[in-house]
Amino acid sequence: MAGDPSGPRTVNSRRIDWHDVGMTATLITVAPTGAEHDKADLPQLPTTLEELVETARRCEAAGAAMIHLHIRDAEHRPTLDTGRLSAAVEAIRSETDLIVQLSTGGSVHDPLETRLTVLDAEPDSCSLTCGTTNFGDDVFLNPMGFMSDLYVQAQEREVVPEFELFELGHVAALARLIERHGLPFGGKVHVDFVTGVPGAMPGTTAALLAGVAMLPPEVTSWSATGIGRTHLPIMAAALSAGGHLRVGMEDNIMYARGQQVQHNDELVARAAEFAALMQRPAMSTSEARELLGIKDRRAR
Repeated sequence: MAGDPSGPRTVNSRRIDWHDVGMTATLITVAPTGAEHDKADLPQLPTTLEELVETARRCEAAGAAMIHLHIRDAEHRPTLDTGRLSAAVEAIRSETDLIVQLSTGGSVHDPLETRLTVLDAEPDSCSLTCGTTNFGDDVFLNPMGFMSDLYVQAQEREVVPEFELFELGHVAALARLIERHGLPFGGKVHVDFVTGVPGAMPGTTAALLAGVAMLPPEVTSWSATGIGRTHLPIMAAALSAGGHLRVGMEDNIMYARGQQVQHNDELVARAAEFAALMQRPAMSTSEARELLGIKDRRAR
């Protein structure tokens, strides 16, 4: 593929044209909590199981098809406790039709071996960050050995990874993983560009489209996240270039200047409205499961 991110590409013997992709529905993922915000400073942040389930219901109704989860403990601190992760997956799966994706990043302070245990909670999907990156004043560690272990374990457990790209170099690392281990479970490759993190890829249209132009041919869909004030520009750029969207209070706690987000469904509803205006309405959960190759773990 040449430098034009909207030109035709060949993927798994199929031609994909991002102009055609741009006419399809939009996958909206909500990331409601994250690991960085303090509940004491942001009381409306959903941190308890009850709050997460209520958030999932309202965000599904507003147009989300997938939820990206970080879990907190009884003191509202980030945790990777398997019991709490499993309870959240089970509760949201029983109360909604959302695709449940667990973060394997946790907090930047979580050890690598603990982050691998996230898959024990049997999510539909998991995040897989494709490299180490500066994360504000901290470092988010993702060495190649850890990425490979997570990739293979996700294949074995039939969990669909979402490849999170914080830097342009992460695109090259993704290509290495695919070359080394083959396609992930489900046969689809979905990536999310996380832009605007201090110290990492800026939340600009130019940076996003540079990353899209570099995507390996195996990629079948991509989304984008803009942190903080880059939230709206990245949303517009992604929709216009054929991408999908991730929104939520993990990434952005301001709805507008001087107006704090009160509930995640506000961000989902705005994303769905914007997508509809762009003639790319919010994707249903069944469409999203097909797009991503998700195994059906729902109770019958």
